Amino acid sequence: MTLHQGEVPVDEDVVRALVTEQCPQWAHLSLSRAGAGTDNTMYRLGTGLLVRLPRTADKAAALRKEQRWLPRLTPLLACRIPEPVHRGVPTGVLPLPWSVYRWIEGDEVGPATVSDWAAFGTDLAAVVRELHGVDLMGATRTGELSWYRGGELRACAEWVGRALSDCRAIVGTEIDVDTLERLWRTALALPEPAGPQVWLHGDLRPTNLLARHGRLHAVIDFGGLSVGLPDAEHAPVWDLPPEARHAYRHAIDIDDSTWVRARAWAIAVAASGIPYYRHSYPAFVAECRARLQAILTDERTS
Repeated sequence: MTLHQGEVPVDEDVVRALVTEQCPQWAHLSLSRAGAGTDNTMYRLGTGLLVRLPRTADKAAALRKEQRWLPRLTPLLACRIPEPVHRGVPTGVLPLPWSVYRWIEGDEVGPATVSDWAAFGTDLAAVVRELHGVDLMGATRTGELSWYRGGELRACAEWVGRALSDCRAIVGTEIDVDTLERLWRTALALPEPAGPQVWLHGDLRPTNLLARHGRLHAVIDFGGLSVGLPDAEHAPVWDLPPEARHAYRHAIDIDDSTWVRARAWAIAVAASGIPYYRHSYPAFVAECRARLQAILTDERTS
C-alpha cells in the first residue's frame, strides 16, 4: 500500500538483510509483518523486538528524533513508551535510517480491549498531564521539535479552508461540513493560547495507544514529538467514545476556550486526511469521518 510520493519499497527480504548486516546477534530471530501506519512500516523481530522503517526520507527524521529523545523521556514517565535499542543506518537495500525497539505487549485500543471508557479517559489524561509537565531539558520549538500541531490555528487557516472545501465535494452529502466550518471559524475568532510551551506527543489517536487488562498500558509512535502549545494534543479525544472524552476533559480541567480550539484541531486534521488519503488509505479515511461525525454529534447534543 503506497501512501506518499517517493516511498521507498520495503519487504521482509529488505528487513532481513538489514538485521543480518547491522544486528547479526538477532539474525536468527523470526520476522513477521506487524502493520503499517502513515509514516512507517513495522516488523516484529522474534518475540521481544520491533523494527520500524520510514516510508519516505521526510518520515525518517521522526525516527531520528525518537532515537534522540525517547531515552531521555522514558525515566520521567510512568506510562510505558517505546525504547529504542538500535539505530539503523542507511545501506544499499534501504537508503534511510531505521530503528529497532523493545516490543511492548498490548492491544490496540477499541471496544474489544477497553473495559471502562471513563477510566480510560482518566488514564489518558494522567499521561498527558505528566508529559506536559516534564522539563524541556533545553529543548525548544525549533527544527525537528517544531510541528504545526503545536502552533497557532491561524497559521493553518488557508490549508484547512481548502481541506474543508474538498470534504464538502467528497463527503458533503453525508457529513455536515457547513457546521464543521462554523466550529472551525469560531475557534479562529478566539485569542490564541498564552500558556507555556510543553512536550507534545502530537498524535494520541487510538492506534497509538495500547490497552492491557482493559486499561491504558502504553503510548507508542512518538514520531510527532514536538514542543509547543498544548491545545492540539487534546484533539484525538474525539476518536474515543463520549464517556472517555468527558472523563478526560474533567480530569485535565480543560477550560471552554481550550476545548473549542482542541475541537478545531480535531476538525483540521480529520478534514485534511479525507482528501489526502481518499484513494490510498480507506481505513484512515474512515477514522477521519468517524471523528468528524463525533464532533457533530457532540454539537447537536450540547
